[in-house]
Order: sequence, then structure tokens, then C-alpha cells
Amino acid sequence: MSLLASLVVALVALLHLWFLVLEMFLWTRPSGRRAFGLSEEFARQSKVLAANQGLYNGFLAAGLLWSLWLGDSGRPVTLFFLGCILVAGVFGGLTATRKVLWIQALPALVGIVLVLLA
Repeated sequence: MSLLASLVVALVALLHLWFLVLEMFLWTRPSGRRAFGLSEEFARQSKVLAANQGLYNGFLAAGLLWSLWLGDSGRPVTLFFLGCILVAGVFGGLTATRKVLWIQALPALVGIVLVLLA
């Protein structure tokens, strides 16, 4: 895999680690509520669901980091996890907010293209 592809994959992994932090630890705090446009009451009521979602984002990040650790033999693993992120990003963009298309789906798509071209 090229250096550029690896850097984009690492960036996507870091984004998902950040999503984990936002959803698991900052969801009810002002910074977390601001990031997702949540009221204090809704954030408090949905805290457990958000933590579960954050954990899944952590698994996606772990999968991408694992694929990078595997090197060239991890290419199928990289494509699998980027594909999962792309599908989740498109779904979120269609059902939650279009912002998800730019923040989640687009970086995954760029990563897929770069990995395939490498």
C-alpha cells in the first residue's frame, strides 16, 4: 500500500477513535452536545445508546489499525473496514444528517480509492 493510502487509512482510524471519545465520554458534556447538536435532556436520555455506537466506532478504528499493522497482506482487511465505514456513512447521511456523508463516508471512499490504486 502506498504511503498516501496508509496515511488516509490512519486518518480515518483516528477519526473513528475521536468518534469513540465523543460518543462514549463527551456525549453529555457541552462539547459533545455541540458536536451533535443535542439538547442536554436528549443527550442524557440517549447516553447508553451513544456509548454503544462509540464502541462500534472503536472497533472500526481497531480494524483499520490492525490492517495497517498487517502491511500489504492487510489490504483485504483495510478494504473491508473502509467499506463498512462507507456504508455506515452513507446510511447516516441519508437517515441522520448529511454532514455524516462528508465526515465519515467521503474519507472512507477516498481511502478505498487510494488502496485500490496502490
